[in-house]
Amino acid sequence: MSPDTTHSGQPEAPAFDRRMLEALVCPRTQTTLEYDADSQELISRAANLAFPIRNGIPVMLVDEARVLD
Repeated sequence: MSPDTTHSGQPEAPAFDRRMLEALVCPRTQTTLEYDADSQELISRAANLAFPIRNGIPVMLVDEARVLD
C-alpha cells in the first residue's frame, strides 16, 4: 500500500487547509463557517446548510449544499 492510499486501496483525499476558513463565508448569509472534519463539510448554521469538501476543495455552491437536519 502506498502512503497516499487508504486501507481500502482508494486514493486518500487531499487535506482541507483550515486556514481557508478565515477567508470563506456562507454564500447565502455571508456568515462564518464551521469545519466538520468527520463529514468533510463546511457548516453554515445561519443558513442551515452543509457545503461539501471534495478532494480538499470546498464546493461553495448553494445548489450543492446539504440541508442540515
